[in-house]
Amino acid sequence: MSNEYIGLMFSDQEFIKGCASGDRAVQKALYERYCRKMMAVCLRYAGSEEEAEDILQEGFVKVFKNIHTFRGESRLDTWIARIMINTSLNHQRHKMYLIPLIAEEDIAASETEEVSLAEFHLAELIAIVQSLPDGCRLVFNLFAIEGYSHKEIAKMAGISEGTSKSQYNRAKNLLRIRINEPGRAYKRYEESHI
Repeated sequence: MSNEYIGLMFSDQEFIKGCASGDRAVQKALYERYCRKMMAVCLRYAGSEEEAEDILQEGFVKVFKNIHTFRGESRLDTWIARIMINTSLNHQRHKMYLIPLIAEEDIAASETEEVSLAEFHLAELIAIVQSLPDGCRLVFNLFAIEGYSHKEIAKMAGISEGTSKSQYNRAKNLLRIRINEPGRAYKRYEESHI
């Protein structure tokens, strides 16, 4: 039997009970079931695949350590994804002091003007988002993908609301440029995976 199949045999309650009791086989099955999905989350926040792998491993350590606190108020995979996002945020927090401060009145792009990424494959999207500077990437993920407000992002990241808005707008501008580049940014991802 494959590890993936074994992971499908457990219910969320069995995963919670087994992982909380330290059962290594159940922990491995939980990891096998969710590692690909959570790696995609980590890749959106990380600057490289290696950094994403570090975040993923640290995130799963936190999952196993804290699974006894899971109250079932959301799906298990949603709870695990939240841990991965928080772990990614912690990894990025030390870089936040490098974000240039831009006055709100200097923001050129309209907040209502959005960037469409619908035509891209997952690998392309990850490469394009990873190519953003750290602060832009963090704010873009939290605002555009996770749905947090700029006020919430400011509190989470320890920055001003204006900085969050400016980083988001800078991210949108950079995404527009990179989407329209000849050969597009995803070439970097494809070449690194040959």
